[in-house]
Amino acid sequence: MKAVILQSNYIPWKGYFDLIYDADVFVFYDCVQYTKNDWRNRNRIYTRNGKQWLTIPVAAEAVKGAIDEVKLTDSRWQQQHHRALVLGYKRAPFFHQLRELADNYLLNKQWASLSELNQHLITSLSTRLGCATRFVNARELSPRGERVERLIDILRKLGATRYISGKAAEAYLSGNESLFEGNGIELIYKMYGPYKPYCQLSEPFEEAVSILDLVANLSWQDIPSHIWNSHAAA
Repeated sequence: MKAVILQSNYIPWKGYFDLIYDADVFVFYDCVQYTKNDWRNRNRIYTRNGKQWLTIPVAAEAVKGAIDEVKLTDSRWQQQHHRALVLGYKRAPFFHQLRELADNYLLNKQWASLSELNQHLITSLSTRLGCATRFVNARELSPRGERVERLIDILRKLGATRYISGKAAEAYLSGNESLFEGNGIELIYKMYGPYKPYCQLSEPFEEAVSILDLVANLSWQDIPSHIWNSHAAA
């Protein structure tokens, strides 16, 4: 059984969903330290005006706690993000898809928790794109140990035999390969792409932006063919 363990991000890029698709179980690892100026509370869109950051305001003291402890106390950002998406993508061919999604998560509900928002968006989009991956919250597994030992504990409780990690975590995991091997877990590093380009509202082509760019520019039926690729983990 293949598992991925990763912090939740705000409207992640397509590679995040590529990783989800590779896994039988995806674990939201939000019981770890919140980090400032990271992908947890922000991402970029790519409109006719070029790249633009969408950032959820978070209190400065959030860095003292875990991701799933971060509270959202001022909902004004929701209207601001909705306006940015509508103005930025209103000329996109599948704007109606994005508008429906944006209305649902930005206008029809107020969010009190960053983790709750991120997990809701990620699971909803994954389901809409046809992912059969099961989602688990790490907090419910009460992981024990330090750093890599916590990952091993989660994987053992899930009964995982393969752990798929992003390539960026290789330095973090380096030197601990024997821990995975000793617990009968194969460590696999995900290779992202190559991804098929598509027509965007600006040039040159930019793939390192939120998946919302795909939602605005391609039909729901066509989006998976621009994410799942020949480098998916076996």
